[in-house]
Amino acid sequence: MLERIREGSQGPWAMAIIVLIVLSFVFAGVSSYVSSSGVTAAAEVNGEEISQQDVERAYQSQRARLEAQFGESIGALFSDENYLRDFRLNVLDRLIADTLVLQKAEELGLRVSDKQIREAIVQMPEFQTAGTFDNERYLMLLRQNGFQPASFSNYMRQQMTREQLARAVSASDFALPAEVTLANALQQQTRNAEYLIVDSAPFASEVELSDEEVNTFYEANLAQFDTQEKVNIAYVVLSVDDLKGDVTVSDEEVEQYYTENNLLYKTAEERRVSHIIIEFGDDEAAAKAKAEALVAELANGADFATLAQENSDDTFTAENGGDLDFITAGMMDEAFDDAAFSLAQVGDVSDVVETEFGYHIIKLTDIKPEEVTPLAEVSEEIRNQLATDKATDRFYSLQNDMANLAFEVPDTLEDVAGVANKPVKETGLVSAQLVPAPLNVPAVTSRVFDPAFIEEGLNSDLIELDDDTIAFVRIAEHEPQRTQSLDEVRTRILAQLRAEKAQQAAADWATNVVEQIKAGETPSLELGDVTLSWESKEALTRTSGELPRALVETLFTLGNAAPDNIDIAELGSGDVGIVKVTGINQPEALSEEDSAALAQQIATASAQTGYQAFIDSLRNAADVKINL
Repeated sequence: MLERIREGSQGPWAMAIIVLIVLSFVFAGVSSYVSSSGVTAAAEVNGEEISQQDVERAYQSQRARLEAQFGESIGALFSDENYLRDFRLNVLDRLIADTLVLQKAEELGLRVSDKQIREAIVQMPEFQTAGTFDNERYLMLLRQNGFQPASFSNYMRQQMTREQLARAVSASDFALPAEVTLANALQQQTRNAEYLIVDSAPFASEVELSDEEVNTFYEANLAQFDTQEKVNIAYVVLSVDDLKGDVTVSDEEVEQYYTENNLLYKTAEERRVSHIIIEFGDDEAAAKAKAEALVAELANGADFATLAQENSDDTFTAENGGDLDFITAGMMDEAFDDAAFSLAQVGDVSDVVETEFGYHIIKLTDIKPEEVTPLAEVSEEIRNQLATDKATDRFYSLQNDMANLAFEVPDTLEDVAGVANKPVKETGLVSAQLVPAPLNVPAVTSRVFDPAFIEEGLNSDLIELDDDTIAFVRIAEHEPQRTQSLDEVRTRILAQLRAEKAQQAAADWATNVVEQIKAGETPSLELGDVTLSWESKEALTRTSGELPRALVETLFTLGNAAPDNIDIAELGSGDVGIVKVTGINQPEALSEEDSAALAQQIATASAQTGYQAFIDSLRNAADVKINL
C-alpha cells in the first residue's frame, strides 16, 4: 500500500498542484506546529500541541489574504463578533486537519527528494517573472520571510512531506468511461419543446378577498411588515486631497528636497555572487575544515562552479554553480554581506565566511554600479510629494481644530464645517445597509446606529474613514424600527393575495388542459377573449435563457413519451407555463481530448469529496482536544 501511495504521488500533474499549496503555507506561516514554551495550547492533536500563537498567525494571514482580495469592505464582517468567532474556529479546524495529515504522512514514512524540491520551487508562480523562474525575486522573497536558500529547502522538504499524502489521496480518484459518457449526456443534452404561457391577469378580476383573509395574512406575516431603523446623518468630511489644491510648491523647494534626499534617487550597487555553503551538521570543526580545503583548491585553480555542484549543501543553487544572482547591501546575512561587498574585482573569491547557516565561500561574478536619477526625471514626482506633505500638515492641523469645536459646540456641525470651509451634508433617511459612500464603513455605521449616540443627539468625535480622510457626524433625524399597521399595508396585502390567487387559478386552468391532453382529448385554449396557441423551441439547453427558468427546469424533468412528457410550472412572473417535450437530442460523442478533460473534472470533484472524508476519518480516530 505504501508503495502505491508513493507511486501515485509522483505524477507530473500532482507536482503542479503543490506549487500553489506549499507556497500558501510557506509565506502564510500557518503550518508551524511546534508550540512555544509557556504558550497555552489552542488544541492538542494526538498529544501534539497547536499553540495560540499558531492560530493567531494563521488567522492574521488568512484575514490579510481576504482583505487583499476584497478590500476594506471585508472589515465589516470582522466587526461582527459571531462571524469573527466562527472564522477563528474554522482556522483552528484547518490547522488540526493539517496536523493530522502530517502525522499520518510521517507514520507512513513518506519522503521527498531533492529533485522534487527543486522542481517545486522553479514552478512556483511567486518566484517567476514573465513565466520564467527569477532567482533574484526568489532570493528577495526568501529574505523578506526570514529564509536562506538552504534553510528554505529544508522547510520545503518538511512541508512537501505532508502534502505528499494529501496528493496521494486525491490522485486515487478517477472516472470510468461510462461515468464520462453519462455526465456528457446529462450536461450537453438538448430538448425540443412546445409551450404555452398562461397569463394570470384574466383570473385576477375574478378573485374576491375578504377582510378576514387580509387580517389572517397580516397576523401570520408580521415580520414582512417590519420597517428597518433609519437615520438621517448630517456629516462633514475632510480629506488630504481636498487640501492639495490650496498649496503651492516652488522650484526651489523641489530642488532642495532632491538635494537633501539624494539617496532616494540612487540605485544601489548590485553584486552578482556565487557561493558554496557547508552546513555545520554534527561536527562544526569538520565542516570548517572542509570549507578551508575548498578555499585551498580554489587558490590552486579549481573551478568554483564545479566545486559548488559537488560540495555545496545548498542543493538548489549548486545546480547553477552556486549562483545567487544579484544582491544589494543588506539583503543577506551581515557577515555574508560584508564579505561579498569587500571583494574588489569580478572573479575574486572570499575566505571562509561564517554565518548562522554554515560556512560560506563567496565569489564575485558581476557588478552593477550605483546609478543616480537626474532631477528633471523626478521633479514632478517630488512636487506632488511636497504638495501632499503640505496638505497633510494642514489636514492634521485642521482636524485638531475641528475635533475641539465638535466637542465645544456639540449640538451643530456648522462650526466644525466652517473651520475647513466645507459644507454640512445629509444622507437623508437610510438604513444601516444603505449608508452611502463615503460613510459606508463600520466605524460610522456602528456609531450612527448606536442607541446611546442617537439618544444624546450630539456631534461624534473624529472618525477616520481611511488614512487620509476624516468625518464628523450627528443624527439629524431618526426613524425607529416598527411594525407597520394593517391600514398602512392593506393595499400591499390585497395585491399580493390577489396575485397569488390569480396564479393559483391560472395553474388550475393549466392543470385541466394538461389532464385533457394526457387523456387523449383536445382541450379548448380559449382564455377570456384570447385563444392561446402553442409555441415551440428547438435544442434548448439546461441553462437556456430563451424560456423562463422554471419552465426550462420542468422541461428537463420530463420523459420523452406521453403521458409523462407534459407538465405545468408556476413562473416567477406570477403567470403559469405548460411545457411539453417533443424531442430529446443527445450530444455527439466526445473527442478523446474532451473526454479526458471531463474525466478529470469528475475525478477532481470526487477527489475533493474523498479528501474531506479522509480528513474526517483521521479526526474521528484521533485524540483531539480544543481549549476554547
